[in-house]
Amino acid sequence: MSIQPRARLHIPQDTHGPRTHTCGALRREHVGQEVVLKGWVDTRRDLGGVIFIDLRDRYGLTQIVFSPQDDPEAHARAAPLRSEYVVSIRGTVALRAEETINPKLPTGDVEVRVHDLVVLNPSDPPPFTVSAHEEKQQKTSEDLRLRYRYLDLRRPELQRNLTLRHRLYQATRRYFDRHGFIEIETPVLMKSTPEGARDYLVPSRLHPGKFYALPQSPQTYKQILMVAGFDRYFQIVKCFRDEDLRADRQPEFTQIDVEVSFATEEMIYALMEGLMQAIWKETRGIDIATPFPRLRYDEALRTYGTDKPDTRFGLEIHDLSDVFRGSGFRVFDDILARGGHVVALNVPGYGDQGRGYMDRLDKDVVRRRIGAGGLIYFRLPSDGSPTLSSVKEHVLPTPYVDAAVQAVGARPGDLVLVLAGPAPTVFEQMGALRLHMGQELALIPPPGEGPWHFVWITDFPLLEWDEEERRFVARHHPFTSPHPEDLDSLFDDPARTRARAYDLVLNGYEIGGGSIRIHQPELQRQMFHLLGIDEAEARQRFGFLLDAFRYGAPPHGGIAFGVDRIAMLLAGGTSLRDVIAFPKTQRAQELMVQSPDTVDPRQLEELHIRIVLPEED
Repeated sequence: MSIQPRARLHIPQDTHGPRTHTCGALRREHVGQEVVLKGWVDTRRDLGGVIFIDLRDRYGLTQIVFSPQDDPEAHARAAPLRSEYVVSIRGTVALRAEETINPKLPTGDVEVRVHDLVVLNPSDPPPFTVSAHEEKQQKTSEDLRLRYRYLDLRRPELQRNLTLRHRLYQATRRYFDRHGFIEIETPVLMKSTPEGARDYLVPSRLHPGKFYALPQSPQTYKQILMVAGFDRYFQIVKCFRDEDLRADRQPEFTQIDVEVSFATEEMIYALMEGLMQAIWKETRGIDIATPFPRLRYDEALRTYGTDKPDTRFGLEIHDLSDVFRGSGFRVFDDILARGGHVVALNVPGYGDQGRGYMDRLDKDVVRRRIGAGGLIYFRLPSDGSPTLSSVKEHVLPTPYVDAAVQAVGARPGDLVLVLAGPAPTVFEQMGALRLHMGQELALIPPPGEGPWHFVWITDFPLLEWDEEERRFVARHHPFTSPHPEDLDSLFDDPARTRARAYDLVLNGYEIGGGSIRIHQPELQRQMFHLLGIDEAEARQRFGFLLDAFRYGAPPHGGIAFGVDRIAMLLAGGTSLRDVIAFPKTQRAQELMVQSPDTVDPRQLEELHIRIVLPEED
């Protein structure tokens, strides 16, 4: 076969050698120095025959100047330069004219007068503007940014976020090393132990019909490490869950995974509070006060309507069940008779809202968004006139309304919002309404600005009743130890058994969760029995762990933190995709490389897999 001759390739050669400085480094003290800079063309301006370029790298921007008076040849070569060209320049640092100094840039006092230019690579016109200048950035759909993620990642905001994430990793490793922890990697290809979210499965070519699972957590492996005598383990680890996505959830996510032998809750709290102090200090320069406050699960639910409370503002929930008991208001009487609750929220400064606002709040927020049956309210006009109730006096007598107003501490100008229903649903609905009103009242600070309100949530229920499966399921996981005081009632009243479990919540986000584990084989078998896992299934799924517990397993406990969520909060982002280099969409797709994708039929044949597509409607 003959090879047809092609035109000789012309590959630009970088004759400048290594760069002497980054594009964010030059200052007044460098004036007069000859420098070599390399980077991307951010913006271009032509003024009176002189070409001004802002050159960008991940460290910043430097203005470079091509003038025919400085070097006619370099000026001529700069004519084709456009956005995203990659260039190398050699030039002399000069002080900018006083009127052209840019105080917004660290390099804004100086510029580089270019006397040599090498175009290392031209660029096609990008599908959206990439610029370090915020005013030049376009509003672009997220799908387009993810499709061209390599361009999106040139934006300083994302580069700052990933740099912050790097510092988070380093702070974590330094902290645990100082405290005697060992970083140990656990397998990515493991055994499927379905309990909770769906596993991602990996077929085995060597063992037809059998599958590995990608880990939802290294839970059993880190417990095995405790049995093996590695008393202080940590790992920054990838985990996988095949579940529906949202802004703060991804199918693959990163955990700071921790386990400690001979642990108590107090030991875990102290160690992890120190970790949070180290991370915030080393990434943001912020001092975090410890110890963190603690709330029992039932306290959090009844006060804030959630086990992930945002404690940066008040608007706490009031249980008015006793206040309204015997009121004669049929709606309340029926709910209270069935063991439900009447709960209220006092909203300061909203007592003069009109009927239109209240109707919209009831219809659009309470009923449509929150899913509650309906809103009852009492308005206290700011002029001190009598309270206005949404329920007529002959239906809900005034003395009960007045007692409710007094119980929540409402004053003239306030608005009392009331919901009724079964627990815990009515508390959760009021918690959602609390967050809505917190936004309306501007009580919730912008992301990333603090204050940083950490709180431990403790004493979770050990088990939850699954109505669909008609059995108890573990609220955390089946290896969580019951509270010692509740062991006697574990089988008599499983729903009331407390777990030795704890979550760390920050500004309304759960950032970590863990527990003291079961370490005795008999108690672990009893837990499996409560969960409807018989002896044969327990042996098949967890036999290795039960066997390990027979050989001197120490008491142990641990916690796992969501790195992506912590990084998002530190960076002031509103989505995990803001702090992940190559994230998935809400449909679990990675748009840049177009995954997931089909594979060669020969690969499927080797794996003994046949594809059965769902039938189209």
